[in-house]
Amino acid sequence: MFLEQFRESGQTNGWIEVVCGSMFSGKTEELIRRLKRAEFANQPILLFKPTIDKRYSEENIISHKGSSLEAISIQYSFEIMEKWNGERIVAIDEVQFFDEGIIEVCTTLANTGVRVLVAGLDMDFKGNPFGSIPQLMAIAEYVTKVHAICISCGNLAQFSQRIVDDTDLVLLGAVDSYKPLCRSCFNIISH
Repeated sequence: MFLEQFRESGQTNGWIEVVCGSMFSGKTEELIRRLKRAEFANQPILLFKPTIDKRYSEENIISHKGSSLEAISIQYSFEIMEKWNGERIVAIDEVQFFDEGIIEVCTTLANTGVRVLVAGLDMDFKGNPFGSIPQLMAIAEYVTKVHAICISCGNLAQFSQRIVDDTDLVLLGAVDSYKPLCRSCFNIISH
């Protein structure tokens, strides 16, 4: 019902923005930067994070640098539509951890006139495309790939090398579990 009322209001200028990259590349920092600019312009914002991500806080998204914003912690992508109340900006951090329904949610919101901002890892620790990020990049109007600095050689890094002995696809961590590497250093260490 609310979706139909929102469509009738003439709000039709929506889009999807993806911020992606490796661990320590500044994805969350960039998401927070964009949201703070929107807050300054008094634009209503709704920010989500996956319940699985409790590294720094259960109620906030927090960058590795310490910047933070209050977020709603959810488990399933459909919860976004349940909590959305016409906000012009919907943002999602660590989007790679959500189910495949996140693609439809982002598309529906954008088609309804919402600016949708998502941030997440584009590759897993093995260097493979991660979760829904490849599909979101394909349908997004704007894609920003941010890079860390390779801890081994100082070049731009786009890989997240796991430094603990764990083969699960999802392992939440920070500097204790991952280090950023460039392609060359990643290939040397991985082979």
